[in-house]
Amino acid sequence: MPSPVVDAHHHFWRVDRGDYHWMSPGMGLPLYRDYLPEDLAPLLRRAGVDKTIVVQAAQTEDETAFLLALAEEADFVAGVVGWLDMEDPVFANKLDALIANPKFVGLRPMLQDMADDAYILRPAVMSSLRVVAERGVAFDILTYPRHLRNVAKAMEGAPGLRAVIDHISKPSIASGAFNGWASDLQHVAAFPNVFCKLSGMVTEADHDKWRPRDLKPYVDQAMLSFGADRLMFGSDWPVCLLAGSYAEALNALRTVLDPQLSKDQQAAVYGLNAVRFYQLSI
Repeated sequence: MPSPVVDAHHHFWRVDRGDYHWMSPGMGLPLYRDYLPEDLAPLLRRAGVDKTIVVQAAQTEDETAFLLALAEEADFVAGVVGWLDMEDPVFANKLDALIANPKFVGLRPMLQDMADDAYILRPAVMSSLRVVAERGVAFDILTYPRHLRNVAKAMEGAPGLRAVIDHISKPSIASGAFNGWASDLQHVAAFPNVFCKLSGMVTEADHDKWRPRDLKPYVDQAMLSFGADRLMFGSDWPVCLLAGSYAEALNALRTVLDPQLSKDQQAAVYGLNAVRFYQLSI
């Protein structure tokens, strides 16, 4: 049997739910509209993608429940990365309740949107991180490059935490920023249980003028830091639509990455690593 192709990072949302703190009517299309499983399914078929991981886009427990309900109806959704307040005194109890749902596979606080760049190092958050590690739950890390040093400190304080850097930590590809991001990413990659998603890159490039070659230095650095056994593909759909279609985001990655990968490494990056990291039953 061929290895499964897994999109390890995309979103669904329904605008009238009203809990997307980053969304407003003024932002217009393509983002200010509903995106649901029926919108993604034909894109997956055309791209040859078998399964997906849907990731939270709102800092509410209600949105996590919404995504879990969608996952029950959409066979292609293999897992849900949800949200909990990391400073909630009953965090552990709420996490245990989520773990009882077989489609729940991980947590993600939206660190990039926190006023405190060191939020992840707060005592209550670190205590919750250790609970996540003890429960064996995957942890998605949504950051900008300036957060990476604090992420490394947090990893030291939560031994065994299985974590993944989303969107290669969003370096400014459009401006060519590289050096500080590259060294800090390398530092985080020194923790063997940290993975990295090759996702969200086209939206960090020039939306109108980007070409696959613009992504290559960043993909190469992620490959150097993590190796093919700790990288995974993610479309970041529908956010990617700001800069290109689902197919364009996937094909750009294939253009710059695949020539340096063996067939087994391609199977890992485009599916098997996600299966292993999120402990999927597919």
